[in-house]
Order: sequence, then C-alpha cells, then structure tokens
Amino acid sequence: MQGEEGIALCSTLDRYRLSVARPGFESHHDYIEMEVAMAAATKARAVGFNHVAIEVGDIDAALAFYGRLFEFKLRSKNDSMAFIDLGDQFLALQKGREQPADDGRHFGLVVDDKEAVRKALADAGIKIVPGPFLDFLDPWGNRIEIVGYTNIQFTKAPNVLRGMGLTHMSKNETAIKELTEKGMAPG
Repeated sequence: MQGEEGIALCSTLDRYRLSVARPGFESHHDYIEMEVAMAAATKARAVGFNHVAIEVGDIDAALAFYGRLFEFKLRSKNDSMAFIDLGDQFLALQKGREQPADDGRHFGLVVDDKEAVRKALADAGIKIVPGPFLDFLDPWGNRIEIVGYTNIQFTKAPNVLRGMGLTHMSKNETAIKELTEKGMAPG
C-alpha cells in the first residue's frame, strides 16, 4: 500500500486492533500513558482469601449435602445464605444457582484428612471427577477440589489452628521446602 490511502487503511486497522485489544483507548499513546501511570502507582497486595461464595439451589439441602462430607460449624444462616466456618475464613452458600455445571473452574478446599473425604464421597455415591486430583461436583454443579493441609504451602496461624482444635496438623517435607524457598519456613 502506498500514499494516503495506505496510511488511512493502516490507521484504521491500528484503531481497530487497539479497540479490540485495549477497549476504551483512542490511541496507542493513550494506552502507553495509562501503562506508565499504572506502573508508577502504589498497588495493594493480594494476601489471601476471606471467603469463597458458591451458588446452590437450596440452602438446607446444601447444608445437608456438605454435612455428609465434612464436619463443620455454621456461622449463620437465613433463607438465601449460609456461612460455613473455616476458622479465620468461611465458605458462603448462596441460593440461586442457574448456570450449567463447572468444568475447569473450581476452588481447592483444604481439609485435615483427604482420605476421609474420599471415603465419605464413596459412601455417599458421589462420583469423583476423572483426573489427577480429588475433585467432585456438588448437586448444583460446583466443582470442588479436596486438598490435604499437610501437602500444601497454605498455612493457618497457630492461634487459628488452636481455636479450631487442629494443633496436631503439620506440613510435610515438600511443603516445608517450598515455604523455606520463599523465606516462609515454619518455626
């Protein structure tokens, strides 16, 4: 392409690419200015999760289902929500699931005894999702991965473990090595 026609077409293509790749920006210059400003800005650091919320069809049915698999304390409950206590965190059950079952989207629920959950799932006739992990779908299509506390970096503070009656739990060698490499060795 040559001349003004070629420049106009390239300019139009550039604006199209910019609008698809970076919606809301009029020019590449505007985008670069925003990038520079963001790089210079002080950002909050994500430090963990307070809670995870999942949608279920019925609160009482969900509490009964999860009660067959896990020992838990209920923080509070009403007609549309329930809050399962996880020490310094919680799992929120919210009434209103309408979307199809989850495929890859999931969350990892940390437990003190992964094999006890495996047995409870089998006893309840709940199918484990094929793959390398202990994943299952609840009756509303929420995919949950069961993770053993001893095998992962996630660590509850000693006071939280004490309050949960779980002071006997510790980390395995691999988890301790991973934590140590990050400067977070238990001790």
